[in-house]
Amino acid sequence: MTAARPITEDDLQAFIDNALDARRHTEVEAWLAAHPGVAERVAADIRVRDTLRAALQPIVEEPVPAELNVLRQWERRNRSSYDRRSGPWHVAAAILLLIAGGAGGWGLRDAQYPPRAGIAALASEASDSYAVYAGDLGRPVEIPAADAPQLVKWASNRLQRPVSIPDLSASGFEFIGGRLVPTPHGPAVLYIFDNGEGTRLALLSRNMKIDKEAPMRLENRGDLALVSWAKDGLGYSLVGPLDEAVLHPIADAARAQFDTA
Repeated sequence: MTAARPITEDDLQAFIDNALDARRHTEVEAWLAAHPGVAERVAADIRVRDTLRAALQPIVEEPVPAELNVLRQWERRNRSSYDRRSGPWHVAAAILLLIAGGAGGWGLRDAQYPPRAGIAALASEASDSYAVYAGDLGRPVEIPAADAPQLVKWASNRLQRPVSIPDLSASGFEFIGGRLVPTPHGPAVLYIFDNGEGTRLALLSRNMKIDKEAPMRLENRGDLALVSWAKDGLGYSLVGPLDEAVLHPIADAARAQFDTA
């Protein structure tokens, strides 16, 4: 099934929270079946949601304490400017309202997961872009390697800073082309490399609002490994289906070229 419109990160979050209508839910479900890397991340988020909701359900079902009665709070506020003993109850009320309002699963998820910014967000965007484009046998890139100068010029204009394409041929990967992709944090350039045997790497790069200087961070997402870092306000995330011990030296080679560009 082909979705009527592109699947976005908002769709994935709504899917995790069971907040989509039946038709959109089916479209996202079909899209995830074709993108196992993203599907695994979504499944992990759903497990976190279910675990949190199960753990917090007993709190939700408890009777509301008398101290949280709105009328009593109003009377107390009118008796005195502020009763310091009520402070903890206000905190409890906020937590209970958050959970009862249905935001417990997804809202509390952000307390345990990295914020959707900086290097953590860059890695997620690289993983998602890899899932969408790297496996596309028909048109994985928009601008082929033969037109690399055009891609560099286009990306430099959109990112408003000079960019360059690393040479990974010494590691067995040839540049086959790239494209610009949108992210929640502005445009990014995506480079794709192929080893001639069907294994591809993708390198996503964009401007960073935070984590403008960040050391290399290695992580695994299902069968993908990612190495992400930032220098001089430009972030990079290299992703591919390789062992981390193999991918990291390739990322080191790319970083050395960017440092001397």
